[in-house]
Amino acid sequence: MLKQLYIKNFTLIDTLDIQLHPGFSVITGETGAGKSIILGAIGLLLGQRADSKTIKQGADKCVIEAHFDLSRYQMEPFFTDNDIEYDANDTIIRRELTAAGKSRAFINDTPVALTTLKELGEQLVDVHSQHQNLLLQKQDFQLSVVDIIAGDSKELLAYGQAFADYHEAGRQLQELKDAIEQNRQNADFLQFQFNELNDARLVDGEQEELEQRSETMTHAEDIKSALYEADNALSADETGIVASLRTAAAALKGIERVLPAAKELAERMDSAYIELKDVAQEVSSSLEDVDFDPAELDAVNNRLDRIYDLEKKYHADSIAELITMRDDLKQKLSAIENSDDALQEQQAKCQQLKEKCQELANALSRQRTKAARQIEKEMQQRLVPLGMPNVRFAINIGQSELSRSGQDKVSFLFSANTSTPLQPVAQVASGGEIARVMLSLKVMISGAVKLPTIIFDEIDTGVSGRVAEQMAQLMQEMGSHERQVISITHLPQIAALGTSHYKVAKAETKNGTTSTMTELTADERVSEIAQMLSGSDVTAAAIQNAKELLKL
Repeated sequence: MLKQLYIKNFTLIDTLDIQLHPGFSVITGETGAGKSIILGAIGLLLGQRADSKTIKQGADKCVIEAHFDLSRYQMEPFFTDNDIEYDANDTIIRRELTAAGKSRAFINDTPVALTTLKELGEQLVDVHSQHQNLLLQKQDFQLSVVDIIAGDSKELLAYGQAFADYHEAGRQLQELKDAIEQNRQNADFLQFQFNELNDARLVDGEQEELEQRSETMTHAEDIKSALYEADNALSADETGIVASLRTAAAALKGIERVLPAAKELAERMDSAYIELKDVAQEVSSSLEDVDFDPAELDAVNNRLDRIYDLEKKYHADSIAELITMRDDLKQKLSAIENSDDALQEQQAKCQQLKEKCQELANALSRQRTKAARQIEKEMQQRLVPLGMPNVRFAINIGQSELSRSGQDKVSFLFSANTSTPLQPVAQVASGGEIARVMLSLKVMISGAVKLPTIIFDEIDTGVSGRVAEQMAQLMQEMGSHERQVISITHLPQIAALGTSHYKVAKAETKNGTTSTMTELTADERVSEIAQMLSGSDVTAAAIQNAKELLKL
């Protein structure tokens, strides 16, 4: 329930700090006095987009703040989920706008995103303005009314998930069909590419090995000459390094007795001799292995040319990439060969999911049909006292293709007279009749949804007299069930039935035009309703009539 509303520097409002009460309250005031300004401020608190132009001229910042009592509405999970401190008795939401265009939102002094503020606002306050009557033209609104009364949110959630799975399976089926068709069209070409790569018998690492062999054979003479020279230097009988090193080591060993240091030098030469002898043997062996075979070089180069041609043709940088392409082609050809099996499997999956959707949709339809009969009965009971003794209200539920909301097309049918056939309500109901239909629907919806606060902005358009009084009684009824109902009205019959009465007025001050909102005393209520009855010239008869309406 909205306990307190504070507004600072918003359009024509300097400062407004008003206490609000449970039950049924009314707000009155002349056209243009600023009632829409207050609704605009509440709209910002509920997460609507801000405009810096709404800041009062000359001010740097405007602040709108509201205090709520949520002790009866079990809303703690929202605060826990969003990591916000929970105070059931005094929940504070605040919106701040600066002249520079910045906007900030707070819940219990915790900064929050506008989406979070809007999510909470939708659970706190429902503002019904005249333009909302246009919702009666929309089938999705009519369906949502039936769903609310049916209480089928869990079933609708389960159906929605099943439909999403079915829709995704259908998308995958279409993708599979497109891929199969495209692959079949390219099957011959794919087979040719696979055969070409497969016949090449490619081996990862082969290219590097062949390139090294080609390089070696191409320079065979240079290699052989260098190896021969090294072999001669190392292993010549008398002048070779290996033989000379052995002779030097033997000479040093001969003087070990007279020169002790020669022993270490001789040992080092022995070690070097062993290493160089091993090197000489490898050089000699390599010299024997080097042999130039033109036929082998041609074979190696021909193999490399084939690899290079394939890499260029398939835009690959290595044999590994060619092998990957070959394997991908094999997989595609296998998929084409087995495409009928894959297609049948996916079609069976789609059918299974569709049957599940259909089953859940049928269950939803049964719940909705039952709720529709309940709505028809209750609407008849509520509309007759609202000045429509011959009213007929029916809900037609037709079948359509499965969609995200099920398979039902809902249409509200209406006739105010026995001689007029039932037709869609938005096409045949007058403005006053639509207002009464919407109010009756709101009464039912509010009972099911348990919104803390409902604000009606001139829902009484097009009605007067006894009908207006009956509408006020409906709003009174709503306000007596742990709910706060506020009605902005121009009708004295409605204003008189409010438990609390507020007046919005506009005045000229030295600082410009300002709007104010005050709670009226009992005497002030009499004067206000008398003025609503007779205009600016309040007569004694109007005052007496006002007292009768107020039951004073």
